[in-house]
Amino acid sequence: MNRLLIATRNPDKVEEIRGILAGLDLLLVPLADFPDIPPTEEDAGTLEGNALKKATAAFHAAGIPAVADDTGLEVFYLNDAPGVYSSRYAGEDATYADNRKKLLTALRGVPPRRRAARFRTAVAFVRADGTHRLFQGVCSGVITEEEAGEGGFGYDPIFLPDGYTETFGQMALVQKNTLSHRARAFMNFANFLRQEK
Repeated sequence: MNRLLIATRNPDKVEEIRGILAGLDLLLVPLADFPDIPPTEEDAGTLEGNALKKATAAFHAAGIPAVADDTGLEVFYLNDAPGVYSSRYAGEDATYADNRKKLLTALRGVPPRRRAARFRTAVAFVRADGTHRLFQGVCSGVITEEEAGEGGFGYDPIFLPDGYTETFGQMALVQKNTLSHRARAFMNFANFLRQEK
C-alpha cells in the first residue's frame, strides 16, 4: 500500500492526521481530491459505526485503501453528551463556536469537579481487499468555564486535558499531537501499519 485516502473533507482534520502519520512511507490523499464522491451520512449510533461507514464508502468510491475517524466529546455530567452528535450538537449547520456555546450554557454553574469529560476517537481502516480494522484513542480532561486559546478546532478552546494547564486551543499542534485522542487513535493505526510491513 503506497496510497492512503483520508476520508474527510475537514481540512483541520486532514492537517492533524498528516502530522500524526508523517513518519510513514505513504502518499496521503485527501478526500478533496475526489470532488465527485458524495458526502457520507453519519447516521450510525456509534463513533465506530460512523468511522467505518465513511471509510468504506470512500474505499468503494475511490478504489484505494481508506481511513476515516469519528470523534465525540463525552461529558460525564451530561450522561456522555454530546457524544456521537458532537459536530452537530447545536444543530445540523452549527459552527464550532455554536457547539461550544451550547455546551458551556449546559454546564453553567456546574462546579469544576463535576465538569469531567473525555474526547474519544474511533478510526476505521479499510484495506485494499475490503476488510477493515478499528482503532481507538481517548484523552481525559475537564470542560473549562470559558474559552481559552485560538488554536485547534471544535471544542479545543474549552477542553483542558488532565495534567495540563493549557487547553487544546492554547497548545501548539505539535504538542497536541503527542496526547490528543485523535493522535492516540492514529498512532495505534500507524503502529498497526508498521507491523503489517
